[in-house]
Amino acid sequence: MMQFASRLIVTAVAAAVVSAPALAAELTGTLKKVKDKGEIVIGYRESSIPFSYLDGNQKPVGYMMDLCNRVVADVKKELNMPTLVTRLVPVTSQTRIPLMTNGTVDLECGSTTNSVERQKQVAFSVSTYVTSVRMLVKSRSGIKSIDDVDGKSVVTTTGTTSDRYIKQNEKGKQLNIKNVYGKDHADSFLMVETGRAAAFVMDDVLLAGLIANSKSPKDYAIVGPALSVEPYGIMIRKDDPQFKAAVDGTLTKLMKSGEINKLYSKWFTSPIPPRNINLNLPMSPQLKEAVKNPTDKGI
Repeated sequence: MMQFASRLIVTAVAAAVVSAPALAAELTGTLKKVKDKGEIVIGYRESSIPFSYLDGNQKPVGYMMDLCNRVVADVKKELNMPTLVTRLVPVTSQTRIPLMTNGTVDLECGSTTNSVERQKQVAFSVSTYVTSVRMLVKSRSGIKSIDDVDGKSVVTTTGTTSDRYIKQNEKGKQLNIKNVYGKDHADSFLMVETGRAAAFVMDDVLLAGLIANSKSPKDYAIVGPALSVEPYGIMIRKDDPQFKAAVDGTLTKLMKSGEINKLYSKWFTSPIPPRNINLNLPMSPQLKEAVKNPTDKGI
């Protein structure tokens, strides 16, 4: 984890929300689209607990949803559009990038890693979370590390960076792993729950959320050293500096004021819907550094 922290490069982002004069200039990109259509479209996840998921009333909620709602509130003010409509569109790991690049969604508010590879297609805000990729297994499985899944089925969610780390370890350690894929995180978890996979490789915070909301949390464990350390950000369209400045301005304002700490506590160290379970995940040193020195550097 410290390796990632040491690579953090501070991005020159203003500490306050984008000023009215900045948006008073001729609108371009996403802001022009939003102004012309009278709506802003948020892409949300259905099972990325606690970032973006459906609560007991099937309403999208979560840490990233709260951050995106703050962005929308600031866009409303700066565009002087108090009646701006927010439309919500579900996305998956597989559809999120296509739906962003084709203009369907304007903000992807989920659990998306900011990677150099993805930056070829889309852009990201300053980092809003830092996670580690690890394995979820059944507590009694005896599996402690990636070496223990030799000859077994390992699941990850289609369209995620975790697949790369499984294959890297499979090749580097000469393991024989049967790779299987879930359509979303809930589907991947179900494969372990039903015995169709021995392990689920994914971001540890997402695994913790799935375990906490499972039928029997004690039956599962997160094991092994980190296969990777990854930054999350709000995904937006590439080559849209005006909108990126607006998004980063809101987030940086929350970071500098300390408001982001309250939002973090709400979702990571307090009871959350739908079952009022507390994930008990204090802010990591890596995330504290990213909050102190905002950066949009990918891995």
